[in-house]
Amino acid sequence: MTLPVLPYGSWPSPITASSLVEQAVSLGQVEVDGDRVYWLEGRPSEGGRQVVVTWAPGEEARDVFGEGWSARTTVHEYGGGAYTVADGTLFFSHFPDQRIYRVDRGEQPRPLTPEPPEPMAYRYADARVSPDGEALVCVRERHTDGVVVNDIVLVDAINEGEPVDFVAGADFFSAPRLSADGRRLAWLCWCHPHMPWDGTELWTAEVGEHGLAGPERIAGGPDESISQPRWSPDGVLHWVSDRTGWWNLYAEDGADGRALAPLDAEFTGPDWVFGQSSYGFLPDGRLVATWWQRGLANLGVLDPASGRFDRWDVPYTAVGSMRPYGNGVVAVVASATEESAVVVFDGGGTVTATLRRSRPSSVDPGYVSAGRPIEFSTEHGQTAHALWYAPANKDVEAPPDERPPLIVMSHGGPTASASPALSLATQYWTSRGFAVVDVNYGGSTGYGREYRERLKGQWGIVDVDDCVNAALHLASEGLVDGNRLAIRGGSAGGYTTLCALTFRDDFSVGASYFGVADAEALATDTHKFESRYLDGLIGPYPEAKDLYRERSPIHYADRLSVPIILFQGLEDRVVPPSQAEVMVDALRLRGLPFAYVAFEGEQHGFRKAETIVRSTEAELWFYGRVLNFEPADRIEPVPAENLP
Repeated sequence: MTLPVLPYGSWPSPITASSLVEQAVSLGQVEVDGDRVYWLEGRPSEGGRQVVVTWAPGEEARDVFGEGWSARTTVHEYGGGAYTVADGTLFFSHFPDQRIYRVDRGEQPRPLTPEPPEPMAYRYADARVSPDGEALVCVRERHTDGVVVNDIVLVDAINEGEPVDFVAGADFFSAPRLSADGRRLAWLCWCHPHMPWDGTELWTAEVGEHGLAGPERIAGGPDESISQPRWSPDGVLHWVSDRTGWWNLYAEDGADGRALAPLDAEFTGPDWVFGQSSYGFLPDGRLVATWWQRGLANLGVLDPASGRFDRWDVPYTAVGSMRPYGNGVVAVVASATEESAVVVFDGGGTVTATLRRSRPSSVDPGYVSAGRPIEFSTEHGQTAHALWYAPANKDVEAPPDERPPLIVMSHGGPTASASPALSLATQYWTSRGFAVVDVNYGGSTGYGREYRERLKGQWGIVDVDDCVNAALHLASEGLVDGNRLAIRGGSAGGYTTLCALTFRDDFSVGASYFGVADAEALATDTHKFESRYLDGLIGPYPEAKDLYRERSPIHYADRLSVPIILFQGLEDRVVPPSQAEVMVDALRLRGLPFAYVAFEGEQHGFRKAETIVRSTEAELWFYGRVLNFEPADRIEPVPAENLP
């Protein structure tokens, strides 16, 4: 059979924008209660509602609560740790009002925390139930009169009432964890200008009738990042620290703790959200853990006595929210060719059950481009990392004398990383004839602290250099068309996109999703959690005010010379709409080709199905107009200005 020869970009694909959200859910926050498993599903088809789902052997998975309820907290704005469970009872933060609710089996949710003075003014996250089941210990964030205060409180787990103050004094808190006997509490805290991946402190205290006694700093400081403190069943405190330059496992033993198995590997990721879980305790005393090397996940069991790791041979490149379950584990997993799923492993690493897939049917492999890690040379003789995706579509052949256009993806954060998991959002492009490179630029996580700190004071430079050099590397290898290079990104990735289009001339077009255009405005108009983030990425403000201006694309719009499309949620509190609107004003004044697409009811990161569909199709339409190809899809044109 002779396949049709079609130009790159115009290939027809069954992976439509609608298919990105049809029957699709996001999967996260796994919890275990006896033989029962819980997880969180984000449902674009239900307006982005977050639903707690449960399963036990011999049962079908079911929702714990009905329509109108959504388990999502906005502490730190990014949330995480929205629910917990104990003895069959669920406790969760309800998105619309941010109060904590209790759900007993067969009953409707009922509130435990009082109505806040203003909507969403008091928020709760990262809760755990006390051993006696009478209280929740959790992080609280109060927004009153323009001031945001974070602390740790006790919430009555039985009846509605005022929370009891427990721990205060730092700018931020996370991971309050009670020992199995309830006699000791561990927690993390940090203060401005640090972010949790810069420097945190691990504290413990004795729990008495009248509060905490004898608080003691166990580990951490301004140059050590601690994550995931938790107690073993026999009362030994464990945690993850990057004191050696890698996030490794430690146990309480002497003054500084004992490294359990030193590796050039990462046993956690950056604490953007609450409730990460990458290790836990098995009944026989061993630890089960997931760790990352060269951007890919591993899974296995550690004997803390000998320090020996037994790596399981599993076909997954991404493992998250892992919890011990019987003699094995349950986790959210994915690979380069399989989307995420909640699966159960036995004690040898064999999958015994798949509880939920992110969508009910898998994609035909003929339209899948499996990402593979690559390295490439960048500035100062250094090496950077990325995931490479070639075009893939079994129904089409490309013109023999043509090279594909390239989309450079710049991830958000910027302290984050590109996921090696199969994503239809990437396959949407590759199945249409685009090549994609998802860049883990300097500053990304998964490659140790030294690599993460390449971005220190260099945001807008190192990330841009690495994105440009990834594109030039692929063009020099003859894998892509060097004259048809696009760059796209969201949030911090949107900033990198705008910087690359403003300060460099390597790209033909770009797409910014809720991207930062004015670094100074971000430093003075964002939420508490990130209000000092740029101190480390650019410099202290206002002392480095001139540097902020120098790194802000908005002030150099006269250097822009290529078309750009901007997307923005109008309820975004992290990167306010004013950022996009100021950029639009400058583009209009310059007479440059652009499109601006704003969405009512969307916050930072799009969650609604109709928003995801429209923004994806609009981006493809815009690329077609700029790169001179006709998409196979029928797309409603986008209101654009100055576009030929």
